[in-house]
Amino acid sequence: MYEKEFAQRLAQLRTQKGVSARDMSLSIGQNPGYINTIENGKAFPTMANFFYICEFLDITPQEFFDISSNSPVKLRKLMENIKKLNTQQIDSLAIIVDGMLNK
Repeated sequence: MYEKEFAQRLAQLRTQKGVSARDMSLSIGQNPGYINTIENGKAFPTMANFFYICEFLDITPQEFFDISSNSPVKLRKLMENIKKLNTQQIDSLAIIVDGMLNK
């Protein structure tokens, strides 16, 4: 993932969480403009700060870099619930999802 994509992904995930860049910066113990600086492509977080960012967003580093997942938090929660279903329920859900994707 390159600088531009990193910044865009951070902005996407932060916006999904519904928090301002300023509030996120302060919540992870940084100055008020910290996240804006990253989202504008002027800086990268340190490894430690990247982990704080992921923790704040309630995602794993792998989920951060998985740009094919538009909503990693919702997807993870959905997968946790799917694992609780029996085989017949999973089959029914698969039919529904297939139908949604074929439209």
